[in-house]
Amino acid sequence: VNVSGPFEERDNKHSYHIYAIQTEKRDELLVHLKSKGVEAGIHYPVPLHFQPAYSYLNIKEGILSVAEHHAKTTLSLPIFPEMTSEEVEYVVNCVREFFA
Repeated sequence: VNVSGPFEERDNKHSYHIYAIQTEKRDELLVHLKSKGVEAGIHYPVPLHFQPAYSYLNIKEGILSVAEHHAKTTLSLPIFPEMTSEEVEYVVNCVREFFA
């Protein structure tokens, strides 16, 4: 399975306000999770350089290919302070089921 999640550099901590993963099958996984009642989402579908505020820069598609790739492959899984261990396990199992 080719899924990557957040990571922490040495001496740094992640805020985990969004639990974002990356997969080439983002859209299919999103449909699967929604069908299982899991509220996953796509928080940043458009890279910054394609936002209207930056249109004056005239950045063409492909110039910032890494940002564009992340916009197409990043999916936010549910995360919130009141999330129970059982809810976490359910989300994990739904993701595993999709890739099985």
